[in-house]
Amino acid sequence: MLLQSQLCLQENGDGVRTSITVDFGDGHALTYSNVSSIEDGIKHIYKSIGIYRVTATGENSLGSETTMLFLHVTCQLEHIHLSAPFVVVRNKEVNLTAVLHPSQVGTVTYIWWIGNNSEPVITLGGSVACTFSREGINTVTVQVSAGNTILQDRKTIAVHEYFRSHLLAFSSNLDEHNPDVAEWRLDVSRVIRSSLIQATGVREDLLLVTVLPGLPTAAEFFLLPDKQLTEGKPEKSSAHLDQLSELLLNALNQNLVQFTLRPGVQVTVYAAHLSAAPLVDTSENHSGSAMLMLLSVVVAGLAVFVIYKFKRKIPGLNVYAQMQNDKEPEMMSPANPSEATPSSQQDLVPSLEILDTECNSRPIGCKKPHVHVKFSTEHPTYIV
Repeated sequence: MLLQSQLCLQENGDGVRTSITVDFGDGHALTYSNVSSIEDGIKHIYKSIGIYRVTATGENSLGSETTMLFLHVTCQLEHIHLSAPFVVVRNKEVNLTAVLHPSQVGTVTYIWWIGNNSEPVITLGGSVACTFSREGINTVTVQVSAGNTILQDRKTIAVHEYFRSHLLAFSSNLDEHNPDVAEWRLDVSRVIRSSLIQATGVREDLLLVTVLPGLPTAAEFFLLPDKQLTEGKPEKSSAHLDQLSELLLNALNQNLVQFTLRPGVQVTVYAAHLSAAPLVDTSENHSGSAMLMLLSVVVAGLAVFVIYKFKRKIPGLNVYAQMQNDKEPEMMSPANPSEATPSSQQDLVPSLEILDTECNSRPIGCKKPHVHVKFSTEHPTYIV
């Protein structure tokens, strides 16, 4: 968006010594110190459409003067695309959308010609909802008026009572030859349809294919019921479409659908997954086993933590070590038996302490032995 205009004209004053400041209203401003240098006009590029307030202020030793104008910046409409479903269900509401390029072109009026309606639908938005009550092929046309430019696009929509559809994907070499234009998509749609019919034997009047705009290249096929077999029988129509759909998906999954785009370029057609999420087996057996394993790991971790945290408080863990420590004094006793026999009450006290320690080191459930000491003047002894 290039603006070139004679923004100011100084009629009086010293033009050589006058400076002019121009504010374009979009955050940019320029100052010129000599009016004679801008006799050819001021050029400025606006990056967005809209209404801008442009001001010019001239100033010299004699004073200053400011002038202002409102500038309506628009962009020329270059291309439009009517986005509409290829096949719709009869009496079911669908949305039609007009996509503009560039997307911002100022004030736009949309004129919709839908089916056999004699009067158009006029909107200021790029989308409209409609229904089709008659089966068959219907034509939809949208006209877009932006400024002094009017462009239009047209689509044909197949209306049926029942149908099945599925997305298609292709080998990556097709993207290298996709110019993303409507004529190319129409030609490739015919080639894909012929390849599907050849691989599966489905009748031509029961299969429709359309290539979607954009990259990576994607398409969609539509299966229509056989009117001779399913007329007035909804349940039979559904079963018939399910059989045809399974037939086509099996052929696609076995890589039986291929076509030659040009010499040396062989393209394989696949059934596209409807979700980008990974395929996961969610059967009850597998999920139950995984849950049981997870619970086992958690319980084992908790048990290890409890043992590590409270090992000093659990009786019986250090019994063996304590018993070994208690036995060491016995192994170091003198060889003379008479020295090992306590001869006085003072020798008896350590023996009692050792006996009490042995009882405390035993596992839970043992009872502390009752000690009865009987003294004699001749031979001091103790009885347990």
